[in-house]
Amino acid sequence: MQSDKKKGSNVVAAYRRYLKLQRNFSPNTVDAYLRDLQKLLNYLEGAGITPTEATLDNLREFAAGLHDVGIGPRSQCRILSGVRSFYRFMYLDGRMEKDPTELLESPQLGDHLPEVLTTEEVDLMEAAIDLTKWEGHRNRAIIEVLFSCGLRVTELVTLRLSSLYLDEGYVRVMGKGSKERLVPISKKAVAELGWWFDDRCHMDIKPGEEDYVFLNRRGAHLTRTMILIMIKQTAIDAGITKTVSPHTLRHSFATALLEGGADLRAIQAMLGHESIGTTEIYTHIDMTTLRQQILDHHPRNIRKD
Repeated sequence: MQSDKKKGSNVVAAYRRYLKLQRNFSPNTVDAYLRDLQKLLNYLEGAGITPTEATLDNLREFAAGLHDVGIGPRSQCRILSGVRSFYRFMYLDGRMEKDPTELLESPQLGDHLPEVLTTEEVDLMEAAIDLTKWEGHRNRAIIEVLFSCGLRVTELVTLRLSSLYLDEGYVRVMGKGSKERLVPISKKAVAELGWWFDDRCHMDIKPGEEDYVFLNRRGAHLTRTMILIMIKQTAIDAGITKTVSPHTLRHSFATALLEGGADLRAIQAMLGHESIGTTEIYTHIDMTTLRQQILDHHPRNIRKD
């Protein structure tokens, strides 16, 4: 039994290295994959099965158990995607002769469109911030940069002063898989950053934190949780009843670009998506508007004089 646990520990350690070195995932992504994998390992241990002994039927039973304990379809899909990744590694690493997840199905997902904020609602959030507090201009700058640049929250908290090219109107962003991209930044976001920098230059900054754009009151860079709490509270203060998170501002950025006429490929580049299919999930057009566009512009619908 102890030998099996040791083998299991070695497999997880090898899988961690695979995710980090070969898939080039960030530490947060690696941790997320391993948390989901642990759910499978706990199930297999309870059934007296090692990971290499698991069959398709075992994995289907595991998937059914996720539904039975109330895990939603979207989370089920994420967990099963991680299971496939793990067994793909096991197969490629020569630990298994066959990948048992080849026929493992995920639950069907309906179209899910996250909440979107209008520009007016973003303005309401910024107006609700108390600028007499030391963090007031910082929080306004955070909201404006998220909305103007469409950054992921992790990209925001790791944003560096050395990555800002404000005179040229760009920021250099380190995205998923350590892939860099240049993102245009609006004049309003540049102005909000300027107000924040006026306050920032009077702070006592911890050694090693000097290059981070956004800092907490102790002079250290912010965490994702800090950003989430701030944005949720700001939305409440602004009287917005939608469910708002940092990702809401990213989605609102993409939607505003699409509705403004931007090409989907350009939006894909701005968001840092590898696949255009991912970008399509983040963007949508009101179906009434789409129907009217078709009626107005399709050649079959244009009346000839």
